Amino acid sequence: MAHTIARGRKTVRRASLIALFSHFYGVWRQRQTLGKLDSAALHDIGITRGEAFAESRRAFWDAPTGWRN
Repeated sequence: MAHTIARGRKTVRRASLIALFSHFYGVWRQRQTLGKLDSAALHDIGITRGEAFAESRRAFWDAPTGWRN
């Protein structure tokens, strides 16, 4: 039984790492897409070209904890 519990913890750890990498990739992808939006789309979401550029240049790990991709 102890062997099963230890193995279960490894599985949870892997799932957490996969979720973390998935989150980082999602943040990176969203920021790249934001940087490619045209002026009309940026106007629709209420941000300027400069704000979009600044956000798209941020590091993928620099995201609010509440962000979900």
